[in-house]
Amino acid sequence: MDASGLPLLDRRIADCRACPRLVSWREEVARDKRAAFADWTYWGRPVPGFGPADARLLIVGLAPAAHGGNRTGRMFTGDRSGDVLYEALYDVGLASQPTAVHAHDGLELHGVRVTSPVHCAPPANKPTPEERDTCRPWLVQELRLLRPTLRAVVVLGGFGWQAALPAFAEAGWSVPRPRPAFSHGARFQLDGLELFGCFHVSQRNTFTGRLTPTMLRDVLRTAGQAAELPTGGGQGAASSSGG
Repeated sequence: MDASGLPLLDRRIADCRACPRLVSWREEVARDKRAAFADWTYWGRPVPGFGPADARLLIVGLAPAAHGGNRTGRMFTGDRSGDVLYEALYDVGLASQPTAVHAHDGLELHGVRVTSPVHCAPPANKPTPEERDTCRPWLVQELRLLRPTLRAVVVLGGFGWQAALPAFAEAGWSVPRPRPAFSHGARFQLDGLELFGCFHVSQRNTFTGRLTPTMLRDVLRTAGQAAELPTGGGQGAASSSGG
């Protein structure tokens, strides 16, 4: 497989109905909506990855937010977690703009792709282990398609870390046993791939100061450098089209 298969994979992900609880929840949210978004037509489907097919850096989250990605159809778009992530990516020169409002707002990522181990919005932002494992083959396929160019990965949070390591193993990377433990600032080598741990950009972490903008920028800048991407100021970075 090569990177040209990513658009097809994204379409297949968007049509998935494998987890009854998640299908029911994402469609209920899309039907009932939040009052602030009453005039929106919600996406209400699995949310595929976002970013260029030749990405050198991958960011792995948890799952789409009910009124974020599940509404807009794009990863980390339309919610406060996404605001934090994309502003930090812009600050280090890896995104074309600091905001992500809707899927056609012009945002491009520079050598970076964003994905998650669970592609449907879960109730209370908590997928079950069974739902995580059912969704894993999509991440495995995405990793295989990205492998020719992928040089570094940032995993946001312990759930993503637990989901990603088995996917890396299935995709052909040698994952040590015992598996590396998650921590903020963790850094490991997997067959030449640099793997970084970072606290999730959830409001629980950002509002309490557990994850500050500086901490996030530091991880993203270090990972971008490991992936040999140009990092620096947001407006001066070289562009590679994405999305």
